[in-house]
Amino acid sequence: MNKQRVLEVKGLKTSFFTDDGEVPAVDDIDFYIDEGEILGIVGESGCGKSVTSLSIMGLLPKGIGKVVGGDILFKSENLVHATEKRMKQIRGNEISMIFQEPMTSLNPLFTIGNQLIEAIRIHTNLSKKEARLRAMEMLKLVGLPRAEEIIDEYPHQLSGGMRQRVMIAMAMVCQPAVLIADEPTTALDVTIQAQILKLMKDLNENFQTAIMMITHDLGVVAEVCQRVVVMYSGKIVEEGDVRTIFKDPKHPYTVGLIQSVPDIREKKERLYSIPGNVPKPGSIKQGCRFAARCAHAFDHCFQETPELYDIDDKGHRVRCFLHQREGEINSDRAVVAGERA
Repeated sequence: MNKQRVLEVKGLKTSFFTDDGEVPAVDDIDFYIDEGEILGIVGESGCGKSVTSLSIMGLLPKGIGKVVGGDILFKSENLVHATEKRMKQIRGNEISMIFQEPMTSLNPLFTIGNQLIEAIRIHTNLSKKEARLRAMEMLKLVGLPRAEEIIDEYPHQLSGGMRQRVMIAMAMVCQPAVLIADEPTTALDVTIQAQILKLMKDLNENFQTAIMMITHDLGVVAEVCQRVVVMYSGKIVEEGDVRTIFKDPKHPYTVGLIQSVPDIREKKERLYSIPGNVPKPGSIKQGCRFAARCAHAFDHCFQETPELYDIDDKGHRVRCFLHQREGEINSDRAVVAGERA
């Protein structure tokens, strides 16, 4: 059965306007998420992952950040042209977001119950009493003990893992079609991280909520995602299903990311790291943005920007001239073989 495409980003360009001029943070990216799917977006800090999520939510800082090109289609509605009134109807109701640090996302002056009930009453016609009951149900659903007490407590009275569960409860309370999770397990210890990931996977299966998982942790991607988009310096450099990307990565940057993950089966004196640093946004005017850090770069890489080339017919794409050359070589071989036959 074909699943509905709930979110599609086409040619998205987002820039920040500073005293030094326009700085492109996200540069012409395309991806989609289907109903009930978990899509991972990975890359180093500063690659444009969080800016992409803020662009979708319409939460870019006013007067500084702006979507300057492309479309963001939510169930065929273009959010780029949506009014602020319409975005308020969508946020928390149809598209929700879990931020990196729950302590800064929850208001310390209000109880957990007040904040959950507010989210429910903004988007539904439930009474305060009914909203409180739904809030308690959601707290129980995300695995919080003694929900009847926690609902009247303040954020500082809860542990980091409990606060993150509250954030997930708040994001899921209106059963959104899309949940954007921006580094939801970064500040948590390994045990709590595993619990949160399992919780998100369970909610995804129970509610068929599409999840956009933003992370720099490839272990998280392997654990919960079906497809993955790899970003570097504001561009998508590789895209495909998780199994293919981990088994047969094509872009040198993706290969480097996977090599950087520690393997407990091997004893190494020094962990691998990709040489060099991520370029400053907008600093590279031509050529591949990874060329300066790439061991396989040749002259053409510094002169032109590669397109996203299709590796197969299953959605595996890579932005690298090496694979354009491979395709041309394979094509030439096929022609020669045909002529000889």
